Amino acid sequence: MSLKKPEMVLFDIDGTLVDSVPDLAFCVDAMMAELGMPNRGEAAVRQWVGNGVERLVQRALTDDLDGMPDEDLFARAMPVFNRLYADNTAKRSLLYPGVMEGVQYVRSAGYRLGAVTNKAAQFTIPLLTDLGLHDYFEIIVSGDTLAEKKPSPLPLQYAASRLGVAPEHSLMVGDSKSDVKAARAAGFQIVCMSYGYNHGEDIRDYEPDAVIDSMTELRGLLEQAG
Repeated sequence: MSLKKPEMVLFDIDGTLVDSVPDLAFCVDAMMAELGMPNRGEAAVRQWVGNGVERLVQRALTDDLDGMPDEDLFARAMPVFNRLYADNTAKRSLLYPGVMEGVQYVRSAGYRLGAVTNKAAQFTIPLLTDLGLHDYFEIIVSGDTLAEKKPSPLPLQYAASRLGVAPEHSLMVGDSKSDVKAARAAGFQIVCMSYGYNHGEDIRDYEPDAVIDSMTELRGLLEQAG
């Protein structure tokens, strides 16, 4: 499907711009060790990320994508994870290949840029700053900025409203079904990365407007947009 030329591009962060799993997996296993529970490992964490750290911790405690742990155990675990992640937000995380070039192109071509993530602001801002992306974005909507987060359309609608851009002139770039659902509900176009965190499912099954393998491909998509 051909895209309509947008005025604003919003980027998801984890699984789209940044491979944050190495840090998240380190923190999950360190948390589990403090709780006297088994390590889960990076491969498992890679299947669990994408819905915020609270959901990640719940999945780690139960070793299950759909799991919900005992409330007391979760209440003990969450502060441990937050403490660990505050010290390990960007020590192992990396930009995906092509991300910096893609973001720089979108910015230089005159599009309005924003980031929308389910990650809390206390982790989002240091991560983007340490990886050199923070200053490219006019607005950053974190998981605790509003009362709802993706797949709710509210964070996308909020960003569009703050930047004065209509949803029909807006594009979301993400990697998961949560991003697709949020974009569709908000009236945005949606481009997805073929890599990223979608719980092992092929993102094409959720019918985004386009799927690309590298952020450098955004240039061709946008130049061809009508």
